[in-house]
Amino acid sequence: MRHYPKASFLGAMAGLVLAASTTGATAQTDTIRIALAETPSAELAAFFVALDRAKAQGLDYEWTAFADEELAIQAVLSGQMDVGFGTPYAAMQRSRAPIRIIYQLSRLIFFPVTTNTYETLADLDGEPILLHSRGGGTDSIANVIEEREGLTFGERSYVPGSANRVVALIAGQADATILDLANKNRILDEAGDRFRALPMFEVNASDEALFANLDWIEANEEAVDIFVAALASTWADLAADPTIIGRETDPDGPIGRLPEAVLGDLDTFYAEAVEGGLYDPQGGGRKAAEADLEWYTAAGQLEGDPASLDIEDFWYFAPLDKATGGGATEKASQ
Repeated sequence: MRHYPKASFLGAMAGLVLAASTTGATAQTDTIRIALAETPSAELAAFFVALDRAKAQGLDYEWTAFADEELAIQAVLSGQMDVGFGTPYAAMQRSRAPIRIIYQLSRLIFFPVTTNTYETLADLDGEPILLHSRGGGTDSIANVIEEREGLTFGERSYVPGSANRVVALIAGQADATILDLANKNRILDEAGDRFRALPMFEVNASDEALFANLDWIEANEEAVDIFVAALASTWADLAADPTIIGRETDPDGPIGRLPEAVLGDLDTFYAEAVEGGLYDPQGGGRKAAEADLEWYTAAGQLEGDPASLDIEDFWYFAPLDKATGGGATEKASQ
């Protein structure tokens, strides 16, 4: 999270931290219950712009913020929530519930950032590292670093939110972590004499995605189509003009109520994110699904040979294909 230290945030709230709801004026289906994996922050501003667009098309929704991705995944698996944030590949493979991803929210573009004590990834062998959540994107990056570099990290500790991990580094509570693009830039700008970003191999897999139970998706097809179409239009507009997020953010919504210092950085954050390739204007699709299978197998969250795994067992493409017309194009290019 961007504004909540781990001790007070997790200890005080014990998992469920924040909830809110909104209703479209011309609701057409039952309310979609969305399980966020963090509290509202700059990183979620584009998502809330998409929700506002979906609301204008008649979508009823409510959101609940959980302390981390694992809790959001469990909330969907249990039926407590309908749509979740995360990359639940292990859960999809092991669970009897037909969980499917419907939209890639962001790519897995992160950077190992350490004190100047370390110069290469190999120097982290045996060293403790601070990550976002158990089983999440940064955890998978750490797993693949271990595999590719032939090293083993020391103790893994978890603090949700790159901004909170920046605070931990600056306070001397950790020496190594994995940060998103914006917070990597932030800490190097503010304290580049103390910290560095280590050289990192390229990663193309999903960091955050939206997923749901396939039975629920098919029973709520119209609402899901509205939702995914709103996401696709927002991501496409974002790619063309990153300032669209700041302009469309509702000043009375959860993002609009964040501190002015955060709101003032929205344009910079999204400009850097678009330039860094964080968002796919096509919502990921089959290309992302294939990259995910390769990545999360290497990360230890999927079992088997990626070439033998079927992307249809993990993704449901119909809503995205409707929104982007991507199905025919993607199939033709394969």
